[in-house]
Amino acid sequence: MISEALHELWKTTGILGFLQSGGWGNLLMILVGFLLLYLAIKKGFEPLLLIPIAMGCILSNIPFAYIAGVDPTSGDSGFIKILYDMGIESGLFPILIFMGVGAMTDFGPLIANPKTLLMGAAAQFGIFIALIGALLLSFIPGINFDLHAAASIGIIGGADGPTAIYVTSRLAPELLGSIAVAAYSYMALVPIIQPPIMRLLTTKEERMIRMQQLRPVSKLEKIIFPISVLTVCALLLPSATPLIGSLMFGNLLKECGCTNRLSDTAQNALMNTVTIFLGLSVGSKMEAAKFLNLNTLGILALGMIAFALGTAAGVLIAKLMNKVDPKHPINPLIGSAGVSAVPMAARVSSKVGQEADPQNFLLMHAMGPNVAGVIGSAVAAGVMLAVVPYMEPLWPVMVNGVEQFFRPAVAIFM
Repeated sequence: MISEALHELWKTTGILGFLQSGGWGNLLMILVGFLLLYLAIKKGFEPLLLIPIAMGCILSNIPFAYIAGVDPTSGDSGFIKILYDMGIESGLFPILIFMGVGAMTDFGPLIANPKTLLMGAAAQFGIFIALIGALLLSFIPGINFDLHAAASIGIIGGADGPTAIYVTSRLAPELLGSIAVAAYSYMALVPIIQPPIMRLLTTKEERMIRMQQLRPVSKLEKIIFPISVLTVCALLLPSATPLIGSLMFGNLLKECGCTNRLSDTAQNALMNTVTIFLGLSVGSKMEAAKFLNLNTLGILALGMIAFALGTAAGVLIAKLMNKVDPKHPINPLIGSAGVSAVPMAARVSSKVGQEADPQNFLLMHAMGPNVAGVIGSAVAAGVMLAVVPYMEPLWPVMVNGVEQFFRPAVAIFM
């Protein structure tokens, strides 16, 4: 009896789980989780975001724990799976995050310098390049992305995790885990990814440009702005109003001056709670059995390309604006903040600028394109949600056309 009990106990240990077929994948992903913890704790790379994701990754890869799945013996769901189903799959967490971001965000820099809206728009360029790239990758054996999946992958280029989750939950829920991990990983790694691109595309003289002080923005302007943006969005792009509406509602709580308690809750208690739940849920999708495949690798590669192109587009449009209007120079570094990783991208712009000139303070200027990027990514998401379902019937025709176009070239090499 004792030997049988010990044998049964052995069958439930994590050691056996790691030794079984596929256990190496779980061990590898746990090591990835520890790497993310190192980057967050030792290097300070967005610990509020990266630590919950890392712990979700580690917990979901512990054999026989079923923290992020369903226990086959009892049928009970693990606590992270409950969080995932409740907040990620339903699209609730992204909406709540946008509410908190709105309550924390000052749109004053964007209102004071509306030109920065162009940089926020340009930084969404990577979204559409990644969409095209995903469609092309689907011709590689082992990778299968349809139009819905490609649109979801493209949103990663906006460096906006909540938007990526919201779009994917509606267009390609089967890819939700991989896309969420890619989007949030690149958001957290902004301090690593962006600076080399920014330095490559600018000269030291450009990085030393000092911009004029922003004009003061009145309280009335700050109250009118969220109402105006929501009105325009509701009239022109209703599919984007869940995200835009939540963002503007949170900002209105902050700016109206008579809902301080609600604003404080949205900025702190609500935002922190949802961030913990969302990070654990996203990290849980790094489970080895679902994560280590060609589709996931393709998503990670396209996400990186899209994010790099979005950063580059923001910098280049700022340089172009200087050519058009040399009397009011813009430091091109703030263009990189057009990706909507708020406020990480703005802080990186300021940091790189101070490397060239320690007395050059770009943070408030960079917040203009940064918050414009948030709006831009939500608008791009609305466009995807509105257009992609109606283009789906054309997808087989498009695939056939591409195959016909490349068939002669393939025949030559065969």
